[in-house]
Amino acid sequence: MASASSKRVIYAAFIGNGLIAISKFFAASVSGSSAMFSEGIHSVVDCGNQLLLLYGIRRAKRPADTSHPFGYGMELYFWTFVVAILIFALGAGFSFYEGLEKVRHPTPVTSPNLSYVVLFLSMIFEGVAWTIAYREFQKSRGDQTFIQAVRNSKDPTIFTVLFEDTAAMLGLLVAFVGIAGSHILNMPVLDGYASIAIGVILAVVAVLLAIESKGLLIGEAADPDTVEEIRLIVQEDVRILQINEVLTMHLGPREILLNLSLDFVDGLPAEDVEAAISDFEKEIKTAFPAITRIFIEAQGWRAHLGDVGRSRKNAPDRS
Repeated sequence: MASASSKRVIYAAFIGNGLIAISKFFAASVSGSSAMFSEGIHSVVDCGNQLLLLYGIRRAKRPADTSHPFGYGMELYFWTFVVAILIFALGAGFSFYEGLEKVRHPTPVTSPNLSYVVLFLSMIFEGVAWTIAYREFQKSRGDQTFIQAVRNSKDPTIFTVLFEDTAAMLGLLVAFVGIAGSHILNMPVLDGYASIAIGVILAVVAVLLAIESKGLLIGEAADPDTVEEIRLIVQEDVRILQINEVLTMHLGPREILLNLSLDFVDGLPAEDVEAAISDFEKEIKTAFPAITRIFIEAQGWRAHLGDVGRSRKNAPDRS
């Protein structure tokens, strides 16, 4: 499930976006700015997205049952994917439509000063929310690059809010340029182009979120360092002849499924094998609390290679 810090990031973004949406729609109704209206829609969509993320976090907390024996942790990934769809369909779609209408039927922007004030205040609110999300993201980033940290993150709530807030900041800058250009140069069409540009920004963010969510939905492995440390714990044990396979999969941001296929030393009594399995489970869960479920299979390495070979042979040809 997601951490308390993830909820804090979402609540901060929701409050900020709610205040911003009200101010943007007020300014859009007075000024007639297409870019400002698009930004208002953007903020409303973001509010809805944060509610969906909170809903996903709550649903993911449900305990395992007979129909879902591994729990509901991956439901959070599903709702993150829904958020990406909403950003694309509603945010980007409405911005494109509003922008095209303004380009086809340009009308002057009135009361630009009000729009400037609203945009300035929106930048402050968004900046605060973005800073909170960025600080939480930095805690898990380590020495990774920004792209690597996003790709390796298993908690979609933080980078989703960070992406949304980044898109919001860029959208505000674009809206400011569009409204200022429309007013100063007396070219109302620039306001429409700004709305279209906001739609492009939202579409790009939606695609990036969809790609990351898809990877989590279909099952991502634990990070390589974790897998390597698990190997070290097992292979140093004198009761193990060989590690056949280490398989991991995230069932949620902090829930990992581990499957080990081990070749025990020949002639090892059954009770010693059982004791080894219990020892491995205790040591691994102590070292990695996120590993909530462990399945250890005792199998000779030759038999394992035979199973792997047969599964590859019987796999459907996807070429």
